[in-house]
Amino acid sequence: MHKRMKIFLVSYLVVLFMAVVNTVMAQDVTHTAPAPLYRDPVTDGAADPVMVWNRAAQKWWMLYTQRRANTEAPGVSFCYGNDIAVACGEDSGRTWVYRGTLNLAFEEGRNTYWAPEVVYHEGVYHMFVVYIQGVRSEWGGKARMAHYTSNELWQWKFIGFVTLSSEQVIDASLMQMPDGTWRMWYKDDARNAAIMMAESKDLFTWTYNNEPVLGNTAQEGPKVFAYNHYYWMLTDEWRGMRVYRSADAIHWEKQGLILDSASARKDDQPGGAHGDVVVVNDKAWVFYFTHPGRIKHGEAHMDANGIYPFSERRSSIQVAPLQFANGTLVSDRSRPFVFSLPALKNK
Repeated sequence: MHKRMKIFLVSYLVVLFMAVVNTVMAQDVTHTAPAPLYRDPVTDGAADPVMVWNRAAQKWWMLYTQRRANTEAPGVSFCYGNDIAVACGEDSGRTWVYRGTLNLAFEEGRNTYWAPEVVYHEGVYHMFVVYIQGVRSEWGGKARMAHYTSNELWQWKFIGFVTLSSEQVIDASLMQMPDGTWRMWYKDDARNAAIMMAESKDLFTWTYNNEPVLGNTAQEGPKVFAYNHYYWMLTDEWRGMRVYRSADAIHWEKQGLILDSASARKDDQPGGAHGDVVVVNDKAWVFYFTHPGRIKHGEAHMDANGIYPFSERRSSIQVAPLQFANGTLVSDRSRPFVFSLPALKNK
């Protein structure tokens, strides 16, 4: 009887242990990203996200183009007159709270801001953001790269416009190289949507290269980052993101597409567009936006009054894992994945 009792107790403890393990594992699996990760509660037009570690608040912030998706207006008016909005991350980046918009105005009128990029250097945040004067109902306008600085991410000082390869430039991506030089990659619409590059020692004075970095394919929204012993660039081809790989961040090898089809998650269709990448603790995450009401990302259909329906205007922010496999990057966001943005140590 004593021996049977021992066997029973051991069996019971094993079952109890496995139940605890399974509970913990289940809790870990539930620590996945909501889908969508974020919808703008004011205009429902969040796009072009960039993730920034706020050193003072010790939280992740998301800055993004606040498209006016809930505005009934002709043509692409909802893509103009935008502010740059801020959402604050809670719960390791699984919850985002809308905090408002940045005051970037330096001249009169209602004007347009697109696709912010923010880097931190020697105690100062630097923002490079597209500026277009006024509001339009058709694509166009002089697009210049505006430079701002801030000590705490709320109050921004306008420094001026960066002289680049034309005044039809959008979508900056910045990275500091090992020798301390900063590089900026951007799209130049005056050169058939080529990806261009400029360099700077201090983020204030820039020298641009005349030759495109990528000039054979129309694309936008370049994002450059280092991961797994390579430099990588993602570009938005309006049908997902193209992957490029490089050993020196100068010569780029074309790879495959990611986020080029719909996933099973809510609002995660038809594919992923212009976003950001965060690499932390050897994990890489791609943040991007979708147009859930469209069959194809780059296609929308006006009604008889020349207005796009709300379902095709609105946009959502999503996140997906990036994995290194067979020498390239892949992303499978249909399967459950654990997601967490840990706090960073201030540098």
